[in-house]
Amino acid sequence: MTGGSTLIVSLPIDWARSVGINQGDEVTLIRGADNSILITTGTKKQEAFSTVIELFPDEKPEDILRLLIANYLVGYDIIKLISREGFSTQDRKWIKDSVRQGLIGLEVVDESGDELILQSLLNYEELSLEKTFQRMARILKSMQKDSITALKDGNVALARDVIQRDNEVDRFYLLIVRQLKAAIGDYKVAKKMGIEHQRECMGYRLIAKSMERIADHAEKIAKDATQMKGIDPKLTAEITEAGDFVLNSFDNVFACLFKKDVKAANKAIAESQEAVELVTAVSERVLKNRHDTINQIHLRSALESLKRMAEYGVDISEMMINMSVKEPERWT
Repeated sequence: MTGGSTLIVSLPIDWARSVGINQGDEVTLIRGADNSILITTGTKKQEAFSTVIELFPDEKPEDILRLLIANYLVGYDIIKLISREGFSTQDRKWIKDSVRQGLIGLEVVDESGDELILQSLLNYEELSLEKTFQRMARILKSMQKDSITALKDGNVALARDVIQRDNEVDRFYLLIVRQLKAAIGDYKVAKKMGIEHQRECMGYRLIAKSMERIADHAEKIAKDATQMKGIDPKLTAEITEAGDFVLNSFDNVFACLFKKDVKAANKAIAESQEAVELVTAVSERVLKNRHDTINQIHLRSALESLKRMAEYGVDISEMMINMSVKEPERWT
């Protein structure tokens, strides 16, 4: 201690050299939630993370895509694919189309007969996590609404459009996972994304998965809608009412995502549970009434999906309540 109010801290010389700190340079001390101190420096420029994936002759394009997704999620900015036998025209096109349709920000920037180089052009660290969730929520709410409309009106074209939109939700889900992995590994990145405590990343990961599953069930309803004909108008009216109730419950669920408002979350849970009960009652009436066998199967499937969507709304709200609780101070 010097001067009675200042502490001198000696930094390990190996660490100082590895991060490029010299005499007179400034470092930043960040106090963690557990009262630990994080020492950071802005003297070393952040480099792009790159990796090389060597492919074997017997690997299918689907296998390659899984490897690409895994490396994308873990945070690599540049991914080089090398094929020992070269890429066929068909495989090359399939990989490029799949990446373009499934991974936000990842683009093919260079290629040759035996190489494909992909680079993430999106500065996801600067993208607010809340905005990513909001975009994902808007898509899946439109999917839920349109899937019920397609079922009610027998609109096959609209149902197929809903099925296509599921790919968009999957893209945002993978982006969120990539963001959260980066936030867990870097306190400053987490702050830029709007994450107050890194422990919240687990909760947001579970919420994102629940939202992705809601979209999957909307897709299932749309698929059921393509297989049904001549449904009783009274029954479709009941299903539409139940679908509207579930959609309204979603509004409250997603409204409290980042507010950490326990009262609002509890209200959303109550509404979602009421939606589950309403859908269950409609499903029981469908079971008792006589319908064409094909319609009966798909009606029950669609109603089960609608119920699961409401139940995921409960899960999301409960997670928000869990995340709103301040963690205990283990060290004082």
